[in-house]
Amino acid sequence: MKEQTQILHSIPVDPLTGSISTPIYQTSTFVQGAPGVHKGFDYARSNNPTRKVLEDTIAKLENGTSGYAFASGLAAIDAVIKLLEAGDEVIAVDDIYGGAFRLFTHIYQKFGISIKYVDTTNAANVADAITAKTKLIWIESPTNPTLKISDIAAIAEIAKANNVLLCVDNTFASPASQKPINLGADIVIHSATKYISGHSDLIAGLVVTSTQELGDKIKFIQNASGAILGPFDSWLVIRGIETLTLRIRQHSENAQKIAEFLLEEKLIKNVYYPGLPTHHNHEVAKKQQKYFGGVIAFDLVVDDKKLASQIVSSTKLFKLAESLGGVKSLCCLPCEMTHKSIPAEKRYQSGVTDSLIRLSVGLEDADDLIADLKQAFALAFAENTIADSVTV
Repeated sequence: MKEQTQILHSIPVDPLTGSISTPIYQTSTFVQGAPGVHKGFDYARSNNPTRKVLEDTIAKLENGTSGYAFASGLAAIDAVIKLLEAGDEVIAVDDIYGGAFRLFTHIYQKFGISIKYVDTTNAANVADAITAKTKLIWIESPTNPTLKISDIAAIAEIAKANNVLLCVDNTFASPASQKPINLGADIVIHSATKYISGHSDLIAGLVVTSTQELGDKIKFIQNASGAILGPFDSWLVIRGIETLTLRIRQHSENAQKIAEFLLEEKLIKNVYYPGLPTHHNHEVAKKQQKYFGGVIAFDLVVDDKKLASQIVSSTKLFKLAESLGGVKSLCCLPCEMTHKSIPAEKRYQSGVTDSLIRLSVGLEDADDLIADLKQAFALAFAENTIADSVTV
């Protein structure tokens, strides 16, 4: 079966009523026939039928053994880190999501878990960084926001050779484009807020494991810590999954057109998009991704935060907001928004300059989005004298 058919038919018809839409079980508890005798559900923190459909569905899409739904992407990340103990070490991608950096550095380091940030676009860097204390390798591919690509299969081989777990944040690619477990990853996480739900109407996180043993550990943490996804939001994510492949295909097609347009703009210094042949590790992206995704980042020849801020404040179709992956296009200035918690020196080391702008390309017509960017560039540069040296 093709991917879209598999997605639609992995979501079961309700066996009780025949409902083609998964029912929303809005309940906190379940009546038992006798003490400890029930129909697989006793308390909604531990399990819920709506949430279980979502968890089973994401496990199938990622070709894992089990899936778990959390109240946010960060709650999903938090659950994975709780697999570790004081004294353990994590090797993490240097261009890491700001929320993950904040969690790793400001929460877990004080509990004795050390974090080592490396450029994972070269697998040799990962191998060189491993020590006896390394228990987990954490990568995003593509990364947020500079769209770096890591060779998941190569890093998986290194992880297995050193008895280290590999977790891949697959948020930007989604299972419609990339399946890290097939490439050797042990754990996959998602901010389901983004492409998986796809409509900018909820906050959710997902964890998928490659083995039942790992799954049982995540399940224990989910139940013990309690950061579960509620039934209505679980239903919304299920609904979003039904159109995932169709949306990812169109997001990617639009983004490719816009990235190629940005390459021709004289005011832009770098365009970061894995679908461009000029992108570092473009060939790796071609090998492990079916689609190149809907996120583009670029910075300006004049690295000025004020100028970049004027651009993102001047768009009309691209709405200035955090997050990504929805049907409507968004733009943001990471240095002041998603990555503000990361020190400027570290930001710059990973390519997140003051003028870096991130676009989440939606499902509008690509020509309309290009026209919107053109008018925003023209307006910002007309009003800003710092751009006098740039010929537009």
